[in-house]
Amino acid sequence: MGGGLEDFFWSLAAISNLLGIPITCLFVFAFLYNLSAAINKSDNSRTQLSFIMMVSYTLSLYIDMYTSFLFLKLFAFDVVTIAVIFFWQLCLGKVIPVGFYYLIVGLCINASLFMAMHIDTIVNPTHEFWWLWMLYSFSAPIVDFIMALVLIVNKDILGLVKLKNVVLNRKTPVAR
Repeated sequence: MGGGLEDFFWSLAAISNLLGIPITCLFVFAFLYNLSAAINKSDNSRTQLSFIMMVSYTLSLYIDMYTSFLFLKLFAFDVVTIAVIFFWQLCLGKVIPVGFYYLIVGLCINASLFMAMHIDTIVNPTHEFWWLWMLYSFSAPIVDFIMALVLIVNKDILGLVKLKNVVLNRKTPVAR
């Protein structure tokens, strides 16, 4: 890789950690939008999921970005959020919105990336830029943006629910 391109990817890796505030604002917006859209409706599932994500991402802003175990802490946040979403689905989720599937898949992708970055930076330190760091720099913000967008528009924009139904051979309706 050339020096200029490598410097570009290093700067992307550096700013990807600073995207937490704008991504959190997206989840706050998703919650407020769903809260206002759910007035006088019996189904508040998207509002509840948006609230879970807003709280999770807001609390994760309090993690010191310069701690040595940053990625492990972010991994733990994602795992706890996945557990809370599954607990919500078991207890309160009468109707499963499209966003449920996107949140589970997105948080699993993020958790996997955080664990890989933790292993790469702490367990087996790598000091030279390589493809995993580029994958993390691009993927984490894109996945977060897609999760927030699906909570707002409530559409299967990537065909994830259709894929799930084809793989599981189901024709169960999903909340619209």
